[in-house]
Amino acid sequence: MSDTKAMSLRFPDPEQRAAIAAAAKQAGVSMQEYILSAAYDRATDVERRFMEGFRASMARSGAAFAAEPGTMDPGAEQRAAEQKALQELDHQERGHAA
Repeated sequence: MSDTKAMSLRFPDPEQRAAIAAAAKQAGVSMQEYILSAAYDRATDVERRFMEGFRASMARSGAAFAAEPGTMDPGAEQRAAEQKALQELDHQERGHAA
C-alpha cells in the first residue's frame, strides 16, 4: 500500500536551484541524491556533536560519583541552591499534606 513518490524538487529561488543542480552535476549524482546526501551528512554531524557532549557529560558525572565522600566540597553558591531547593520541597510537601 505504500506509494513511493519522487522527492519534490521545487525551489522558489531559481539561483538556488541552479547552484544545487551545478553542485550535483559536479558530484556526478542526481539533485535528489545530492540533497539527500547533504541532509544525511548534516544529521550525522549533529548526532556526532550531541554524542560528544553526552560523553563529556557522562565523564563529568562519573567523576563526581567516583569521588570519595567529602572530597568534593561544593561552593557556597551550590550549597545555597541546594538549601533553597530543599526548603521549596519541604514547603510543597506541607502544602499537599494540609
